[in-house]
Amino acid sequence: MTRKLAAAPEPPSDALTVAPSAWISPDARIFPSVRGTKIAIGAGSKLFEFAVIRAVGGSGDVVIGERCMINPHCVLYSGSGIEIGDDVALAPGVQIVPANHAYHRRDLPIARQGFLPSKGGVKIGDDVWVGANAVLLDGAEIGKGAVIAAGAVVTGKVPPYEIWGGVPAKKIGTRGEEAL
Repeated sequence: MTRKLAAAPEPPSDALTVAPSAWISPDARIFPSVRGTKIAIGAGSKLFEFAVIRAVGGSGDVVIGERCMINPHCVLYSGSGIEIGDDVALAPGVQIVPANHAYHRRDLPIARQGFLPSKGGVKIGDDVWVGANAVLLDGAEIGKGAVIAAGAVVTGKVPPYEIWGGVPAKKIGTRGEEAL
């Protein structure tokens, strides 16, 4: 017996806005929301091959500023929302996941428990570099000019111009110190 699947609802016309000067690789994937989440990509920003932006896990918007680079294999889930400032570079494999599955009940599979309350989404200031395979989780707030080392896992606030790395991420330096 074959089942016919129902057609997925169409996203609203304003679910995705892309500035005319932004560039999106034909091999990138954007999955706009059918529930009202908005995705906006600013002027001059680039979304490279195999990057994924998916409206899932909450009702937060994904707002990418101007002149940002979202490199290959980055994954951004909308969850509780993502705000990316201007001139931000996400190296290959960065994952931004501003949502957490509920898991406390033993009588119900985790996949059916929904999500924990929001910790405020993920906010990234202007002029930030996030290294390869770093993970930014719900509540992460990256200050202007900060650097996140490759493979770091960030859950809290990173002050401006600091360099953070490790799991969990902690301060390992200050941007510009070596030039003094």
